[in-house]
Parts: sequence; C-alpha cells; structure tokens
Amino acid sequence: MKFTKTTINGVSIVELEKKADDRGFLARMWGEKEFKEQGIDFSILEGYVTHSPTKGTMRGFHYLTVPEKKLTRVLKGSIYEVVIDVNPESKTFKKWEAFTLKDSDYKMVYMGPGIAHAILTLEDNTELQSLYAPAYAPGNEGGIRYNDPTFKITWPIEVTKVSEKDIAWKDFT
Repeated sequence: MKFTKTTINGVSIVELEKKADDRGFLARMWGEKEFKEQGIDFSILEGYVTHSPTKGTMRGFHYLTVPEKKLTRVLKGSIYEVVIDVNPESKTFKKWEAFTLKDSDYKMVYMGPGIAHAILTLEDNTELQSLYAPAYAPGNEGGIRYNDPTFKITWPIEVTKVSEKDIAWKDFT
C-alpha cells in the first residue's frame, strides 16, 4: 500500500499495490502494521457497503462527535468524495478537498478524527465500502449540508437525490 497525505490534516489516499500474474492480481487492502507505520492507529470495528442506484445521489456530509476514523473504497462505479476538516484545533479547520474515485483505480481514502465526508455518485449503480472505528451509536452523529454556504463546494454534476436528514442540517458555524 502506498500512502499519500492530502492537504487536509488527517486525510490520506491509500493506493493498493497489485501483485499480478496470468490469473489476475492480488492487492492488500488492509494491514494494521502498514497503517501504524504511517502513524495511523486504526482498529476496524464496523464495515458497511452502500449501494446507490442513481447517478447524482448525495450521501453526507457525516461525522461523529466522538473521535472517529474511516476508510472508504469504491467497489463499483465512481464517486466524488469530499472531506472537510471540522476539528477547531486543526490548522486546516473548515478547509475541504475533493477526490474523484472509481472502482478501477484501487484507491482508498483514510480519514482521521474530526473529518466530515460526503460522496456524490458519478454513475448509476455505484457501491462504496466504508470501514469505521468506533462503532456507530445514535446521538453521536453530526452533519453538514452539501450546499452549506460556509464551504462553497463546487460539485461536478447536479445533485439529484439527497435524504431529508442530510438536507436538514443547519449552517455550519
């Protein structure tokens, strides 16, 4: 695995390294040792697969109000994933960065504590894998509207579907 830090504190792109032969390839997508060598102490406690049948589906922004770590990877289709630093102690507080990810690029996004994230599907029938620590607990969730004027995020395509919960978040302060 190859780790590349982004401009947002606590966020890295993790590129899977393929070992190929005439049968196809094998790529390690998790190794606690490799993550620890990057200064990332992450023990996966929950994992989810999200399926979005329609291009233009928005999910997020979501974060936990307790320290949370996340690792995402596109399994099918493509997404525009945006991360926002919501940690007021961070030098990149209120800054955001976006990544276009697709199933064929074999890249993951690692997000440390204090990072909100959202995905916008760029294709029909997109699937995303998300691994988390700690486990989700009701009452620990925070969110940001995808069109919150605080951040002025430019989305590459029109948002056509968003949940009532995600559109109802108040402006971030």
